[in-house]
Amino acid sequence: MSQQASPRGTFLKIAEVVRARIEADPKMTELPTAADLMGEFDVSRGVALRVFDVLQEQGVAERVAGSRLQVARRGEAVDRRPLAERLTDVITNDHLSVGAAFPSATKLCARFGVSRPTVAKALDKLEAAGLLSEGKQGKPRTVLSLPKPEESANP
Repeated sequence: MSQQASPRGTFLKIAEVVRARIEADPKMTELPTAADLMGEFDVSRGVALRVFDVLQEQGVAERVAGSRLQVARRGEAVDRRPLAERLTDVITNDHLSVGAAFPSATKLCARFGVSRPTVAKALDKLEAAGLLSEGKQGKPRTVLSLPKPEESANP
């Protein structure tokens, strides 16, 4: 968008471009950042944020705690529980026993599509709950105890 373009409706046009990208790429899970939109379309932060508002109103995007806006696709079931709860399910779903090595933070980031700090916070919660051993560099976390049935509830 040029500097001389009218600001009226600019955010709607950008929202349509982003929506078209989402529809064209079924693997797209996160929206671009406000900084990405500002740079690509040469608009202010306020305009970029209005783009996100429009996409949320249209049901194309949704805000997820601890994360950027994510793409919302109709008909897809998404687990919205906190990451610590979903990591507790890893013990059960992967049939890990007491003393077994827990997957690395890198593997968990890829598996759940979240950042390393988000995984670290969730792992700290499981450590505090007594389910996992303390994580140390070069030494994998291990399972200290199995979750009680109410701690591990698949949706």
